[in-house]
Amino acid sequence: MREKKRCAVLTFHTTTEAMAMERRCQEGGIPGRLIPVPKEITAGCGLAWRMTAEEYERWRPELERLGLRFQEAAEMMLY
Repeated sequence: MREKKRCAVLTFHTTTEAMAMERRCQEGGIPGRLIPVPKEITAGCGLAWRMTAEEYERWRPELERLGLRFQEAAEMMLY
């Protein structure tokens, strides 16, 4: 059975912001992936960026440097 991991879930106001995050992260080698927003979170566009909490802490300065905007960062236990 898979174990849940502590993850950072970044939500977005718009789908455009979510797609920009995906494109820039893929170009920059930043880990993570787009997922549907978990039901425990209420967020704008329905898409979220998921990465482990450790990856988020490591890459947060780079996300800020790239000017990638997101609505909120929530920490959750996910598979």
